[in-house]
Amino acid sequence: MAERPEDLNLPNAVITRIIKEALPEGVNISKEARSAISRAASVFVLYATSCANNFAMKGKRKTLNAGDVLSAMEEMEFQRFMVPLKESLEVYRREQKGKKEARKDKDKKADSEEQDKSREEDNDDDDERMEEEEQNDEEEVDN
Repeated sequence: MAERPEDLNLPNAVITRIIKEALPEGVNISKEARSAISRAASVFVLYATSCANNFAMKGKRKTLNAGDVLSAMEEMEFQRFMVPLKESLEVYRREQKGKKEARKDKDKKADSEEQDKSREEDNDDDDERMEEEEQNDEEEVDN
């Protein structure tokens, strides 16, 4: 696990970006407030992870999954976040499925191109063999 408590904090750049996206234009936030939000976010993530881990352990699993996190959110009484979380999860899954299908299509295309190349090489080899045979036949006739 972490050697120091500070190692558990979320990256400041990420926290700053999230804060800027949440606040209206022209609103600034002090360094102290940003630090407090960062610590609070880190504590929240650790608590949510711990609760989700309990659900995974009840399921006799070592790997946390999205269902564990959603169950943890309900247990922590964050029901109002359930709909946005489920929507985000669905968007993520669709994106991943699209990427997977795109990779599959790319692999199929690459395989098809490889087969075409292989066929061309086989044809070239056949042409070379035929030329060699013709030369050998001509040499035999000359001899």
